[in-house]
Amino acid sequence: MRVVVISDLNGSYGSTDYAGTVHSAIAAIIQLKPDVVISTGDMVAGQRRPALSADEVGRMWQGFHEAVTSPLEAAGIPFLVTPGNHDASAYRGFARERMIYREQWKDRAPSGVSGDWPFAYAVDFGGIRFVSLDATTVGALPADQMRWLESLQDDGGLTVAFSHLPLHPIAQDRETEIIGDPELARIFDTIGADLHLTGHHHAFYVGSADGIAFVAQSCLGGGARSLIGSQARSGKGFTVIDVVDGQLQVVGLGGSDFAPITLSSLPQRIGQLTRLDLLPTQTVVPQQ
Repeated sequence: MRVVVISDLNGSYGSTDYAGTVHSAIAAIIQLKPDVVISTGDMVAGQRRPALSADEVGRMWQGFHEAVTSPLEAAGIPFLVTPGNHDASAYRGFARERMIYREQWKDRAPSGVSGDWPFAYAVDFGGIRFVSLDATTVGALPADQMRWLESLQDDGGLTVAFSHLPLHPIAQDRETEIIGDPELARIFDTIGADLHLTGHHHAFYVGSADGIAFVAQSCLGGGARSLIGSQARSGKGFTVIDVVDGQLQVVGLGGSDFAPITLSSLPQRIGQLTRLDLLPTQTVVPQQ
């Protein structure tokens, strides 16, 4: 089974067009023939103050579907999404954008989904349980979402969680823009989560902590950032995960030709995270 992860495709506030990198990435992804594509959020460019009108938000989603959703649908590739802060911010003043986000995806739910599609939900593909978290605001997840997450329990198979905000900080100038809740790490362990995929920090990193692997995604839109402890700005790209013999094999692809990212170019440690090739988990391993 092959999974591809994309993230942070949006441009400036209200933009309806997508950079050439987005179009070339989608074309390259279709050639890779994944079984499912995941977006870890920020598909459109909302969360502006003063708020965008409903027509403006609708035009942004139309542009996104034309650039991303429709090509994937035409290729027969399922697409799982989770909200970013620019898609469906839970901060006060953006209820309309959250409502439009729900409307845009309500008829695109995968079969067998449980929970609150397209926000916090779970669905099985190819023997893997994929779990989306609704994480568009800084800090701990709401109590009702945490209770729902813990109710999933451990089914004994591979579990991949994904959200927009990460649990741990990855990028410079976004050190505080995290979930940052040790209770979430405990629940990940309880439900048997093997991997947590995240966006928002616009930089690629593969790390592990407490037996769980974490992969922060490169952006495909604007605003690439530098990792904490690195001087170089992360390039644009996407992540490929192949399931081989019960393991999740992870590789980041970036640059103009979407070549594999060299792990030795990444910091050995960022905060609580150790680079995954130095401390691989039992079920998640990096590939060069």
